[in-house]
Amino acid sequence: MSAPLNTIRVLDLSNVLAGPFCGHLLAHLGAEVIKIEPPAGGDLARELGADPDLSARGMGVSFLAQNAGKKSVALNLKDAQDKARFLRLVRSADVVLENFRPGVMGRLGLGYDTLKAVNPRLIYCAISGFGQSGDWAKNPAYDQIVQGMSGVMSITGDADSAPLRVGYPVADTVGGLMAAFAISAMLNAPERGGVIDVSMLHAMLGTMGWAVSNWLIAGVAPTPNGNENLTSAPSGTFRTQDAPVNIAANKDAQWQLLARHIGREDLLEHPDFATREDRKRNRIALRGQIESVLVTRPADDWVQELNALGVPAGKVFTVPQILDHPAIAESGLIATYANVPGVGRDVRLVRPGLRIDGQVPTVSAPPPRLGQHTDEIFAQLDATDRQDKPDKR
Repeated sequence: MSAPLNTIRVLDLSNVLAGPFCGHLLAHLGAEVIKIEPPAGGDLARELGADPDLSARGMGVSFLAQNAGKKSVALNLKDAQDKARFLRLVRSADVVLENFRPGVMGRLGLGYDTLKAVNPRLIYCAISGFGQSGDWAKNPAYDQIVQGMSGVMSITGDADSAPLRVGYPVADTVGGLMAAFAISAMLNAPERGGVIDVSMLHAMLGTMGWAVSNWLIAGVAPTPNGNENLTSAPSGTFRTQDAPVNIAANKDAQWQLLARHIGREDLLEHPDFATREDRKRNRIALRGQIESVLVTRPADDWVQELNALGVPAGKVFTVPQILDHPAIAESGLIATYANVPGVGRDVRLVRPGLRIDGQVPTVSAPPPRLGQHTDEIFAQLDATDRQDKPDKR
C-alpha cells in the first residue's frame, strides 16, 4: 500500500487523545511515530477505558484505540540525561508533537527555539485547548470543556435536552485532525520547519461554518433542534415499525417521490407543505403524517425502497450494530492484532476512514508496551553515529 510519509520520523510527546489521534493518522500514512512517555505510568490513556484489568496493566482501551503502529520510548524529560537523549532523537526527527499546556516545554528547557537550534528543519506542532497565547492560553482544557465553550453543546440535543455533550470526544478528535492536516502540509513546504499552533477551541469553530455563518451573515442564532435538519423538510429521524430511520428528502423531487411512495400524494397538495419554506415551518406536523405510514413496516424495508427511488435513507444503528454490519466488517476498516503483548488476547481496532489507491491505510504492529522500543531506538542512533564518524585509524 502507498505510505506517503514513510520517510518521516515523528516524536510524539502527547497524552490521551488529541495529540495521539494526530499521531495515529500519521502512523497509518507511513510515518515512524515514536511516543515519548514518562517512565512512571506513561500516557494517561494507558489507565483509561472500559476494561479495568487492562487499565491496571497500563494497556487501557483508550490507549489501544489510537496507538497501533507506534513505538514507545520511556524518558523523564526532567532528568538531565534523558533530556540529552531526547535531543539526540530531535536531531533525527522531522516533527515534534506535544499537547502540554503552553509554556511547559519552555520550562523543561525544550521549547521550539532550543529544538530548532538542534534541528533547523524541525516542524513543531503544539495542540492545546485555547492556543499558545491569549487570556485563556494557560487554562486547563478537556474535550467537554471545549465542547461547551465552542457552542457545540448549545446546539446539540433539542429544546428540552440542550446543552448536550456530543457522544464522543469530538473536540479532541477535531484538534488531532487539524494537527495532522497542518503537519502533512508543512512537510510538503519547500522550506521545511516552523511552529504549528492548534487550538482545539479554534479548530472546533473552524468546522462549524454552517452554524456560525447563520449568525455571522444572517443574524440568526443557532438553536438546538434535535434530529431535525433545519435546512429542509422532511429531513430528520422518523419512527418505523421496529427502528428509527433517517430520511433526507431535501429536494422537491425527493419529497414528491417520498410522498407518493408512502401513498400520501394528498400531502403534496396540502397548503401547509406546498413549498420548502412551508414544510420547514410545519415540519413537526409533517413528520407525524409521514410516521403514521412508516410505523406500519420495518425500517429495513423502507431504507431499501427509498434509496432505490433516490430518496436518501439510512437506519439508525447502535455502535455494535454498525461494526458488525457486512458493510463495515468486510471493508478492511477494522484491524485485528493477534495476542497483543501486555493484553494477552486479540485486539480489534478501527483504522483511519480513508483509502489510498483503493486500500485502507494499515500498520502492522499493535500498540506498544510502555518503553518497549527504548533500547531499540537508541541502539539505532548509536549505530548511525558510528557510521557518521570518520575512521581515524
